[in-house]
Amino acid sequence: MAITENTWNTSLYDKKHDFVFKYGEYLVQLLTPQEGERILDIGCGTGYLTNLIAASGAFVTGMDSSIDMIAKARNEYPHLPFRLASVTDFNFNEPFDAMFSNAVLHWVTEKEQAVQSMYNNLKPGGRLVLEMGGKGNVEKIIETLKQALRNHGYKQHATRELWYFPSLSEYTGLLEKQGFRVTYATHYSRETELKDTQQGIKDWVHMFAGAFLEGIEANAKDAILEEVQETLRQTQFRNQKWYADYKRLRVVAIKEN
Repeated sequence: MAITENTWNTSLYDKKHDFVFKYGEYLVQLLTPQEGERILDIGCGTGYLTNLIAASGAFVTGMDSSIDMIAKARNEYPHLPFRLASVTDFNFNEPFDAMFSNAVLHWVTEKEQAVQSMYNNLKPGGRLVLEMGGKGNVEKIIETLKQALRNHGYKQHATRELWYFPSLSEYTGLLEKQGFRVTYATHYSRETELKDTQQGIKDWVHMFAGAFLEGIEANAKDAILEEVQETLRQTQFRNQKWYADYKRLRVVAIKEN
């Protein structure tokens, strides 16, 4: 899922946060992979969508910078090739017909390098199909977490920035500047149900925003997480279910030459 230096809990990811790749199934339909095409799945995570794309008969390579994710993907789908590499600096001997990326590029703050690397490894006429966090993504959760950190005396922790959540025009502009022609782009709200009805927000923070809590001792961490979840109960808990306030960018672009 992520091109990042973070250590990923692959078990927690697959068991409670599989919505990340399940929502990506529609994106595969948008990709319309064809038999015999060479396709790169950027930020493949544990390989679920890589395998789904491969079912079309395309030759798919999964790529991720997380050692743990790649190890699990190789174990789950030994018939598919997976490479450990970062989207900001990768190179294949032969360019791809298409590139696919689901829920990854918002982890990449070196966005210009990522766009350039994708462009360089794509055939002329090749397509890029991506979805990522857009402007305002999980804003309620993050702002509540930062406030709780400040409330407990961890002001420096609250200044950390983990993600890049661009507006539609900002990201399509980056692609166009590199030489892509954007043929489809949308920025939409996708409120997302979290699996754990008791610890939904806490689990989400552990999975995706743990870097905010690094260096904080266990008791203080628990108190912060409790404050975050209880604060969000008014807006993010309905009918005994927790929801995360996701906002997504979905883009299709073509390398023209």
